[in-house]
Amino acid sequence: MIKTKRRVLIVDDHPIVRQGLRRLIEQEDDLGVCGEAETARDAKMAIRDLKPDAVIVDISLRQGDGIELIKDSRAHYANLPLLVLSMHEETVYAERMLSAGANGYIMKQAASDQFLVALRRVLEGGIYVSEAIGNTMIQKFASGGSYISANPIDRLSNRELQILHMIGKGLSTRQAADALNLSVKTVESHRQRIKRKLNLATGSQLVQYAVNWFSGREAPPAN
Repeated sequence: MIKTKRRVLIVDDHPIVRQGLRRLIEQEDDLGVCGEAETARDAKMAIRDLKPDAVIVDISLRQGDGIELIKDSRAHYANLPLLVLSMHEETVYAERMLSAGANGYIMKQAASDQFLVALRRVLEGGIYVSEAIGNTMIQKFASGGSYISANPIDRLSNRELQILHMIGKGLSTRQAADALNLSVKTVESHRQRIKRKLNLATGSQLVQYAVNWFSGREAPPAN
């Protein structure tokens, strides 16, 4: 009897990453790739047209970002398994993405066999996070809300984090506004709140912090 393969959609704006994931997935007897997308807009169309069994989503996308795509997909497809695969630190994003509707979060630095574990977990209806993140989430739950993170990034709202992310990518205020369907004035207000929460005095300090954080380098101190 021929085993039915679970159909996976890959959403990532880097062709090399998509190719690598396709090769990895299609080596498995029970998995196959039904399509690829590099923008949030194309991903929405692909989900609608291809009806995948699961979607792998990066946070950094053109024409929008992964957080908005996760929220939109969960709103329209309540049972669609969504696995976030990202270069960005899981301590910052994992819990946020699960709150937005993702079923799992795994970093691109993870081993290929662990990625396959994560993908199969969400396909089976489960939740996947690393052991470290799982322990942190348990600590927060056990503390009854009194858990305080030492990471200043955790002070930011999801929208502020999206805008910091876009500043780090090199987008202007106008480009960030267009990508998020916001007014320039609204993005400027968010930028001011980000500076205040991270104790940054100037716009140039904000840009430096965002670029360093986005690229994975040590960001300037934020108190």
